Amino acid sequence: MQHIPEIAIVEQNTLTALGLQTILEELIPVATIRTFPSFARLIDDTPDMYSHYFVSAQTYFEHTSFFLARRPKTIVLAAGEQPSLSGISTLNVCLPQDKLVKAIMQMRKQGHEATHHPVSPQEMQQEHDLSPREIEVLILITKGLINKEIADKLNISLTTVISHRKNITEKLGIKSVSGLAIYAVMHGYVEADRI
Repeated sequence: MQHIPEIAIVEQNTLTALGLQTILEELIPVATIRTFPSFARLIDDTPDMYSHYFVSAQTYFEHTSFFLARRPKTIVLAAGEQPSLSGISTLNVCLPQDKLVKAIMQMRKQGHEATHHPVSPQEMQQEHDLSPREIEVLILITKGLINKEIADKLNISLTTVISHRKNITEKLGIKSVSGLAIYAVMHGYVEADRI
């Protein structure tokens, strides 16, 4: 049975919490993401079941002992200036969306995901089962090519490209180009800095 990662966002600012939740749901569609407006609400839940904690800097400093015990799983949400925290990841929530997404992907790439049970590439392949041609189309989509350019590059018809795109979005459940790009990076089809 596949482990489904659960992520807690502890942030009293509703817009920040919901925005981060939306980005994480697109980045990690298999994860369950819960938001808590306060540390007390997290403690009322089952606080040790989470593979990651995204917490506001204020909450982190008020409850440091709890989060230090969960250091590899904790990401402190900073507004603008990054606090210098030894061994604790920080995320600047004031970054533009594309840079914020890249920062989160970089955290995962640097092994942050090792704190939960990562899904092996073989399991991912079986889960979505994209054909080699669909993977080629996905890679070209992430590079910003439009359907006509993809058709020309792969020497296939425009109708075939549209059909592949439809199959990809149905299999992955991801409709946006940015979501597809995130998926492609997370599954090793493209490098984050090549998007």
